[in-house]
Amino acid sequence: MAAPLTDQEKRKQISIRGIVGVENVAELKKGFNRHLHFTLVKDRNVATPRDYYFALAHTVRDHLVGRWIRTQQFYYETDPKRVYYLSLEFYMGRTLQNTMINLGLQNACDEAIYQLGLDMEDLEEMEEDAGLGNGGLGRLAACFLDSMATLGLAAYGYGIRYEYGIFNQKIKNGWQVEEADDWLRHGNPWEKARPEYMLPVHFYGRVEESKEGAKWVDTQVVLAMPYDTPIPGYMNNTVNTMRLWSARAPNDFNLMDFNVGDYIQAVLDRNLAENISRVLYPNDNFFEGKELRLKQEYFVVAATLQDIIRRFKNSKKGFSGPVSFDSFPEKVAIQLNDTHPAMAIPELMRVFVDIEKLDWDTAWAITKRTFAYTNHTVLPEALERWPIGLLETLLPRHLQIIYRINQGHLDEISALFPEDMDRIRRMSLIEEDGGKRVNMAHLCIVGSHAVNGVAEIHSNIIKTDVFRDFSELEPEKFQNKTNGITPRRWLLLCNPGLAELIAEAIGEEYVKDLSQLQKLNELVDDDTFIRDVSKVKQDNKEKFSQYLEKEYMVEINPSSMFDVHVKRIHEYKRQLLNCLHIVTMYNRTSCIRKNPKAPFVPRTVIIGGKAAPGYHMAKMIIKLITAVGEVVNKDPVVGSKLKVIYLENYRVSLAEKVIPATDLSEQISTAGTEASGTGNMKFMLNGALTIGTMDGANVEMAEEAGEENMFIFGMRVEDVAEMDVQGYDAMTYYQKIPELKQAIDQINSGFFCPKQPELFKDVTNMLFNHDRFKVFADYEDYITCQEKVNELYQNPREWTKMVIKNIAASGKFSSDRTITDYATEVWGVEPTDLKIPPPNEPREALDETARALREK
Repeated sequence: MAAPLTDQEKRKQISIRGIVGVENVAELKKGFNRHLHFTLVKDRNVATPRDYYFALAHTVRDHLVGRWIRTQQFYYETDPKRVYYLSLEFYMGRTLQNTMINLGLQNACDEAIYQLGLDMEDLEEMEEDAGLGNGGLGRLAACFLDSMATLGLAAYGYGIRYEYGIFNQKIKNGWQVEEADDWLRHGNPWEKARPEYMLPVHFYGRVEESKEGAKWVDTQVVLAMPYDTPIPGYMNNTVNTMRLWSARAPNDFNLMDFNVGDYIQAVLDRNLAENISRVLYPNDNFFEGKELRLKQEYFVVAATLQDIIRRFKNSKKGFSGPVSFDSFPEKVAIQLNDTHPAMAIPELMRVFVDIEKLDWDTAWAITKRTFAYTNHTVLPEALERWPIGLLETLLPRHLQIIYRINQGHLDEISALFPEDMDRIRRMSLIEEDGGKRVNMAHLCIVGSHAVNGVAEIHSNIIKTDVFRDFSELEPEKFQNKTNGITPRRWLLLCNPGLAELIAEAIGEEYVKDLSQLQKLNELVDDDTFIRDVSKVKQDNKEKFSQYLEKEYMVEINPSSMFDVHVKRIHEYKRQLLNCLHIVTMYNRTSCIRKNPKAPFVPRTVIIGGKAAPGYHMAKMIIKLITAVGEVVNKDPVVGSKLKVIYLENYRVSLAEKVIPATDLSEQISTAGTEASGTGNMKFMLNGALTIGTMDGANVEMAEEAGEENMFIFGMRVEDVAEMDVQGYDAMTYYQKIPELKQAIDQINSGFFCPKQPELFKDVTNMLFNHDRFKVFADYEDYITCQEKVNELYQNPREWTKMVIKNIAASGKFSSDRTITDYATEVWGVEPTDLKIPPPNEPREALDETARALREK
């Protein structure tokens, strides 16, 4: 159990983790006991650790509720422009500790729980991760919500309340096995159901033309039930809302069957409607054109737009007489997180034209000014293209609207380029090749006033390659918004030792203004600071070593270099390149056999991530890594010099453990394939050095920190493009690099899998014959670069100086900066540091703050 804090420790932690007042602690204990008794109906004799977690969660939530209601009142009073972030994924992780930090309650809660004779870490471990995302895109959405609240923006996240989130990954005999993530089994103390705001969503049916215009009739109705989760800003009393929709069958669903006596079947069939929000599609960077997925995409936008329009109509300004939508884009900004919510564009047109009776041109002008679109990938297999036949069946009216949008768009193109039929074909929303489909990215570009990539290099590729025709037509529409991460979760929460050390050195303001980390550059040569940074890292490694030993029964050397590669398993992320380096290191340990004193820098290589369940090659990559690990870890000659761990079930709460303990961060995608990456930023902020290609945000990290303070290797984008023209021949590299040949021969011959020597033939066959991501081409440079890593690691002082330079340069990669850029350059809103009066202050204080904001 954690020891109580000394007075000195409390003073150190006062600002960042909140004040430990006697009244605070007493009130929290009282709330805890009240919830245990009245909410959970338990006493200390029969309560389980999960009951204690729930009692604490409800106690902390009590501190959110007043601020949550106040924030909504404040928005009603000030009637600001509202920002709606539409995403099919929100990868939130756990909520308890993040809430305590943002409300400044962590120290008081720690003390209260200690006085109650319980262990805070044990309680935090009881919380299920809200795994409503696959990886980067969903986690980015979660970081953005945190920043929008911290910057005082009237912002809402809208998505789906999946009953089952991203699958739990088990590794059995080295293979990935998927298990359902029943994260709601014990209930979710952070959400509030809002059945009073339940809304109908329509599917199927047909379109009838009449004098009044088109009517979508004979539809099947599914109800969308909202669940609200509070999103607190950091120490500013703002609490925004994430609203997730859950599908419900209406009461009369299919009860036609009841009339012929099959009442039981009619009730069972309700499941068909409710399946819409049952499960998250576990696919990252791969488009799966299934009807259920399209239903999910339309379900979330149809419910959300009804909600947005209701809020617009009910705003304080009110309307006398008929509603005017002219001011809609001044009051509403909608951001589409990738193409998944693209159906929002034809849906808003349908509402304006068919229901609100606006003329087409007015509706289209308003729609374009309202939407903005973020592109997240350039991989062709990831871009959404929905078959016309499926749209015609499921959303017949929307298909008509898309055709009309396309007609107007193509008329403009042909007026500008009358002879250029090829350009017209390339820019159409409807693709004819290989069956008629709607290109959703084209729909998003045409229907939005701003389009952005998520790192400088990615935004340039979009403009010059993927969407070049559109960019030439409307260059002003295309922007860059480099991704960011929230320093609250990715430093204060996961690495309190480092957060405190930085606060002592430069003050606490950096938590809301990460650019202040630049001040650390003054301490690069300060021996005391170097020693302290090094000690924090070592403490984190010791703690994580204990976790690994407990979970994996492998003895870890905490003074070895922790070399970490955690992200979704995909060929473009090149876990195979890392695997070849492990095999090469293992082969080099043969020198140890001959000469045990031969120089070898000990490493613990940690790889983790999930493979999409239907992605055969990704699953083979996991099996190969685990097979190599088994051979390496059991070799007595290698001993503690090299260990390989495959982290099972990598998720947000596990990232919070591994990232602070990492020495070397692997960011080794083929140049031009990773849009941005955000793991790279988390590692940088937490004092890991990066080995990586010039891809995604690595490029900007190198700009900020200096290329000499990263380990950059491999082909650049232009080299890859040149190789694509000339042709990539893997065999050349295999024949000319002896260590590569040795590693591949071992994999091929069954050295790592003697019982099934043919097992990895698919992997080696791919590497030789159809490796789109050119692993062999970067192998030699990667190995050379890893030798430089070893060399520096042997000089701890110089290593730590480089770490400090990286932390000092990571300020740009705060999601606060990203959101400020979106707010001012896309959404037309201004961040504010105005504090909403807390709930214990009278209502007049709220009115005064609202007045102050209006005057600003």
